[in-house]
Order: sequence, then structure tokens, then C-alpha cells
Amino acid sequence: MAMTGVNVHGSYIYANPRHGLRAAGFAVLVIALAAAPLVAGDYQLHALIVSMTFLLPALGLNLILGYAGMLSFAQMAFFGIGAYSSALTAMRWGTPFWLNLVVGGLAAGIVAVPLGIPALRLRRYSFVMCTLGFAVIAQTIAKNWISVTRGDLGLSQVPRPRIALWNGGFEITSITSYYYLALVLSVLAVLAFLTLVSSAAGRYMIAIREDETLAASVGTPTWHYRMIAFALSAVFAGVGGSFYVHYFTVISPTVFDPFYANTVLVIVLGGGVGTVGGVVLGSFLFVAVSEALRIAPDLRMIAYGLLLIVIVFACPEGLLPLFIRKIRFGGGTHVP
Repeated sequence: MAMTGVNVHGSYIYANPRHGLRAAGFAVLVIALAAAPLVAGDYQLHALIVSMTFLLPALGLNLILGYAGMLSFAQMAFFGIGAYSSALTAMRWGTPFWLNLVVGGLAAGIVAVPLGIPALRLRRYSFVMCTLGFAVIAQTIAKNWISVTRGDLGLSQVPRPRIALWNGGFEITSITSYYYLALVLSVLAVLAFLTLVSSAAGRYMIAIREDETLAASVGTPTWHYRMIAFALSAVFAGVGGSFYVHYFTVISPTVFDPFYANTVLVIVLGGGVGTVGGVVLGSFLFVAVSEALRIAPDLRMIAYGLLLIVIVFACPEGLLPLFIRKIRFGGGTHVP
């Protein structure tokens, strides 16, 4: 293994050949997903689209929790901010899809900065409560700022994605076109995430997660990197919200409901917090469970609560590390 630098403990950092998704495994997964429309029906493609939509806020939560070591309940608030911002931009100015994505991601990231300035100075448990309070405030604003959000009625007839540099282009309408658009966004998001966590900034975040005091003692600007992680986690969520609203073409304050926040949390914890492959696995597995239980909405929260309990006791590190240990005959190596 090649040395890549020195960590805060003074020891060498080696490039892990299993860092993130292995290149070969990632390529096989992408090829399989690209071929899915050849064998899957519309409902199966819809379930996959929803899974890839929730992958983006889950990647953001994985960044702030798995790499910076802080649990945030604000992800779906940023998801909703991205969705509303993107929808309003498209409805008022008829902007192309790429610009709506940028607006959704930037809006969420910009809101995260003033929230993070005081919140990131709090202790971890206080930080959790602060982000939970922000999620409640965001939902309340969406319900009561009727002149902008139309309150509980929500926004309807949001324009479908228009692929163009600015004017003209073509509009995405078919389920297959939406599927491939979601796949492209998911691949780009995973690649961006892998690039980030493999960089020096990613290694600093891991050092802060492992021992913040030690990291600060050797000169690491801990608050600076925690702010980067928090803001970028919001950007991932905002982009996911932008795609969500242009896929469903409606948005209402229900997007802030605890069920969706629990879904993202289950994806990250169930798949494997601090792993990229685990989040990808969790998004497809647990969102599929959610879609399967759509016919019994009252049971979905109970099922998710039971899932969390089972995960905590049976595989607290998540499913992907459990699978890897089984394959390696009981090895306990962490899978980054």
C-alpha cells in the first residue's frame, strides 16, 4: 500500500485499496443499474428513482456523521429548502434543470452557514438538539409563509426537468428518462463524495471525529473543517431536494416530516455509517422497504423503529461491514 501522508497521531496514512466503493464493484453496480430499464417495470424504476433521490441527503448525513462525527437532524430541512428554492425558481423564471439544481444546493448550503456558526461551537448533544429545533422551525415556516409556499396546500405543477444550456432543450417526461437522470446525478454525487473524503480535508475530518482535542493540539482548524462538512452535507441534501421536486412536480411541508428524516438516518446507520458503499446499499435496501410498506402507511414508522432496534443489536456498524466480515471469515476491518 502506498503512503499518502501523516495523520494527527504522527503515524503514516496508507492508501486503503478498499477505500469507498471499489472501482470494479462501483463499475459493475453502475452497469447493472444502467441495464435495469431493460428488465424492470415502471413501478420498479420508480422505486429505484426514489432510492437514488434519498441517496443524496444520506451522503450528506454520512459526511457530517460518519466523517466529522456529528449527528444532525437538519438534513431533511435542507432537503426541503433545496426543493422549495428549486421549485420557485423554475416556476417564476422557467430556468433549466441544471440551474435549478445549483439554486437548490446553494440555497441549502447558504442557510447552513449561519446555522452552523453558533451550532458547531456547541457540545455534540446540544448540537443534535439545535439541528432538531431548526428542522421544526423550517417546517413551521413552510406551513405559515403562505404567500410564498402556499402553506399546507404546497406548490403544484412544478415544471419537469428541462435539459438545456438556457433556452430550448428538451423536457424529461418518461419514467425511463427520469431514471437515467437520477442515475447520472447519483453517480456524480458518489464520485464527488469519494473525492472529498479522499482529500486532505476528508482526512482532517476523520481526525477530528476520532480525537478532536488531539487534532486541535497539532494545529488542525477543527471548527473550520466541521463547518465545511456541515455546509457540504446541506448542499448534498439541497440537490436531492431539487431533483425530488422536479420528479414529483409537487412539494408541501410534509417533506419535513420525521418519517423522511428517519428514512435517511436508517439508510446511513443501517448501511454502514462512515462508509460510502454502505450508504449506497442502505439507500436501495431501506427505501425499497419503505416503498413496499406504502400500502400500509401506519405501519411504516413502526417498521422503521423496529429496523433501528434490530440494527443496533444485530449489526451496530451497519450491513456492509457485517457482510465484509462474513466474507473475510470474521475479520473486523473497518470499511471506509
